[in-house]
Amino acid sequence: MPMSTPALPLVESMAEYGSQTRTALQNHKLAPKKRFGQNFLVHRQTAEAIVRAAGVGSEDLVVEVGVGLGALTAPLAAAARQVIGYEIDSGIIRLHQEEGRLADNVSLRHQDILKVDFAELAGECGGPLQIVANLPYSISNPFLFKLIDNAASVATATVMLQKEVAERLTAATGSKEYGVPTVLLASCAVVRTLMRLSPAEFHPRPKVDSLVVQVDFRGGFHPGLAASPGGYPLLRRVVRTCFNQRRKTILNTLCDLLPASTERADRRQLVIEAIAMAGLQPARRPETLELIDFLRLCNSLAEVAEMVPER
Repeated sequence: MPMSTPALPLVESMAEYGSQTRTALQNHKLAPKKRFGQNFLVHRQTAEAIVRAAGVGSEDLVVEVGVGLGALTAPLAAAARQVIGYEIDSGIIRLHQEEGRLADNVSLRHQDILKVDFAELAGECGGPLQIVANLPYSISNPFLFKLIDNAASVATATVMLQKEVAERLTAATGSKEYGVPTVLLASCAVVRTLMRLSPAEFHPRPKVDSLVVQVDFRGGFHPGLAASPGGYPLLRRVVRTCFNQRRKTILNTLCDLLPASTERADRRQLVIEAIAMAGLQPARRPETLELIDFLRLCNSLAEVAEMVPER
């Protein structure tokens, strides 16, 4: 199950806030773009602390998401054998092309990371990816689900997230933060919270603290998932369906999973049987179910309703 480190230290800044970052942007007639969720990391000490916490070694090939002005790129390049940096902002790409300050072992790619084929990239890199990112807030959720869906192609992902997003990854069963990413990550990874960053670490300043977390996929999928007839695709489908209507009971939400061609009464009876086989009560709500409960539910649904992973 995901683990969280309590009483996290707040990394405080030592340098003047953002002056060099603002100057670099102004010199190239650039400004932070809201549509890209840009909050640039501005302090060298913080970037170096993140690289150390990520455990980057001299033989590692690291994939960086959101190169920005290179605050993380520089210490990554100093610690790793090679860095492949993805950046969607053409203005930032132009800045680096004009200044030419990135280290020789950095390969800069102008591409949306959400459109990158992780399996193909892992093949290019010679094995599962090691990812480090000051993740733009605007893509936090889709990027996390991309990681989960490509778990076999990722070793670790050390990412900076908005505090409320990061807390969902290690949320306790029954809490309001507990949801789809909590359960799906528990099926394939261990999540560790590494450090907390104040808004003063960024330009522009966000309104909330950020957390740096490491998602470790090296342990593989939960043993119960490997034995499930529907595997991860069915688990994803069941979990998403339940939490999309989290105020409803699992009986009422799971009926929607069965083919519409099946009579409503028959669908309801099949779901009742599946829930009973899983050792659960029909009145349970999704936030009260742990990963093992969802796995049992997937197994019983696959058996009783002859469900397939995807429609």
